[in-house]
Amino acid sequence: VQLQASGGGSVQAGGSLRLSCAASGRIFSSYTMGWFRQAPGKGREFVAGISWSGHSTYYTDSVKGRFTISRDNANNTVYLQMNSLKPEDTAVYYCAADGIPYMVPVASTPRSYDYWGQGTLVTVSS
Repeated sequence: VQLQASGGGSVQAGGSLRLSCAASGRIFSSYTMGWFRQAPGKGREFVAGISWSGHSTYYTDSVKGRFTISRDNANNTVYLQMNSLKPEDTAVYYCAADGIPYMVPVASTPRSYDYWGQGTLVTVSS
């Protein structure tokens, strides 16, 4: 699976961004997808994940109620809608695909994901 993330940018606190991750290669619809982020000097952090069917989603506590993950299996794309952005959301955001098809539940650790996009930078100013 090849992943291409896009949609990052610079916004003020309270603003919104929508990240996209386009997938190619293997059957996209079979894999759990996740979004992670990495702030300067910090480790890679799980943000959100969505099951292969789209029926199950999982979020880290700090983004619940503000971020929404979704997927369009017909177009091999996963999205992360980010609202009410805060300066602490500033990071490089990565999309990732679980390497095992039809895997449940949604994993939240980086080692559970085998395929990674190149990252897109989100900067939130106060």
